[in-house]
Amino acid sequence: MTSPQPAETRTHGRSAQSATLAEIAREAGVSAPTVSKVLNGRADVAPATRSRVEELLRVHGYRRRRAEASRSPLIDLVFHELESAWAMEVIRGVENVARDAGLSVVLSESAGRLIPGRSWADQVVARRPHGVVLVLSGLDEAQRALLTSRSIPFVVMDPAGDPGADVPSIGATNWQGGLAATRHLIELGHRRIGAISGPTRMMCARARVDGYRAALETAGLPVDPALITAGDFHHEAGYREGLALLRRPDRPTAVFAGNDLQALGLYEAARELGLRIPEDLSVVGFDDLPVARWVGPPLTTVRQPLTEMAEAAARLVLDLGRGDGSAAATRVELATSLVVRSSTGAPPVAQGAS
Repeated sequence: MTSPQPAETRTHGRSAQSATLAEIAREAGVSAPTVSKVLNGRADVAPATRSRVEELLRVHGYRRRRAEASRSPLIDLVFHELESAWAMEVIRGVENVARDAGLSVVLSESAGRLIPGRSWADQVVARRPHGVVLVLSGLDEAQRALLTSRSIPFVVMDPAGDPGADVPSIGATNWQGGLAATRHLIELGHRRIGAISGPTRMMCARARVDGYRAALETAGLPVDPALITAGDFHHEAGYREGLALLRRPDRPTAVFAGNDLQALGLYEAARELGLRIPEDLSVVGFDDLPVARWVGPPLTTVRQPLTEMAEAAARLVLDLGRGDGSAAATRVELATSLVVRSSTGAPPVAQGAS
């Protein structure tokens, strides 16, 4: 009688020995078919049993073998919020790569949470996609262990926080972009420059404002905390925070809006207060969404290569699934670049001479 073939491989336990489904089942106190159901994301397993099996898989670092043949022709694309033109650029990039690979894209949203719920992870396991791309999101330890145990690779695009050295990620040079935006305004003669940041919990937002501060300090200009305000990367925040900045008696002559949507909100605030762009107020955005070219006046902004970033994330997750890359040291930043249009100019003489 031949011995059972190994179904899983222990990669992080005390040794590199293999284990059969029967051995896993015996340790969990369940049958081998039950372990198989858990591995394949089947719903007909009691929650307590599922948790016990999942915990053993996590503790021992088991990973599925020969997963390629069992994968569905899908890439999971997860957003923390899915409601803007920014998201459309990302979807376009992932779709480009998926189409060339003969795959489809499954979209999901974590309702503003930076970590999807556990039910999402169970659904991914049941779908068995080729990989997962998370946008401005992340995974907790249990979710990472669950996907790893099923050999479902994942990549974080534009991570909200530090994803960890062992998590593959694709980002952009946000600090350099904030520096370039602010330096452009300084070179035009502006000395009072405001900033509307994104959410402080997001690494990209903090990096852009850090670049703004660095440009001011390098130019020998003071960093006035009263001119730095936090938004949420939405149009409404640009309008609200823009009104607050522009109603100040010592209002800024220029504002780095943090992203294009906030810049559009700032446009609305300026119009409401009777300020002309760029004659009375210069504005710089970040992202270079298509709408940046269409508004009046066309928006000076920092181009973040969103479609290219999404394509890179999708290619990376497929490479990892084929074993063509190492998740241990895969962190890529694509370059940003300043795109000068008509929303920036020299400061008004009365304020610019101060």
